[in-house]
Amino acid sequence: MRIKHFMVCRLPHIHPGQSVGLLGGSFDPPHRGHAAISHAALKRFGLDHLFWLVSPGNPLKTRRPASLQRRILAAEDLIQHPRIHISGIEAKLGTRYTAQTLRHLRRRHPGVRFVWLMGADNLTHFHRWKDWQQILDTVPVGVLARPGDRISARYSPAARIYRHAMLKGSESQLLAQSESPAWCFINLPMVDVSSTALRARGDWSAVQGG
Repeated sequence: MRIKHFMVCRLPHIHPGQSVGLLGGSFDPPHRGHAAISHAALKRFGLDHLFWLVSPGNPLKTRRPASLQRRILAAEDLIQHPRIHISGIEAKLGTRYTAQTLRHLRRRHPGVRFVWLMGADNLTHFHRWKDWQQILDTVPVGVLARPGDRISARYSPAARIYRHAMLKGSESQLLAQSESPAWCFINLPMVDVSSTALRARGDWSAVQGG
């Protein structure tokens, strides 16, 4: 069965002492923008591994995504990198919110330095996430700029409240080793594509067969 990660409550490939990035989202559909962010995060934050956590559904969105299996298979077809892995672990854990997922993973992988990753668009409304301050207080957060989101993200409530914990972009390699709270915002020449736009154009249905 291709979705082998779906049936376990631990992330494979990782060991104590390693730095592991976690990029969560619906990935509905996954696209080259997600891939670009992932490759940049591996390099800029000095990560040993990076996992896409394909969520059963986003609590902040009312629209139901495509099936989890379909999204995971599409992600596996898109990403061909030995240190980027696809996981549906949140469905197995039964977690609905990021803070819950992080608590489970930190307990199951003691000694692993997790880094939560997000696009700058997510930082803009990060203060709406459940237990968002707990996330920042327990794991370092790497924010990767996407087109059009840089200014609003830098002046978001979360960015203002945690301004004291922000590392400079030139210090990004220190993020995974930093004590929380710590976060770093890096500007990148991003691929200007979104899942919303792909669905609106009908690309997701056309490529994936409805």
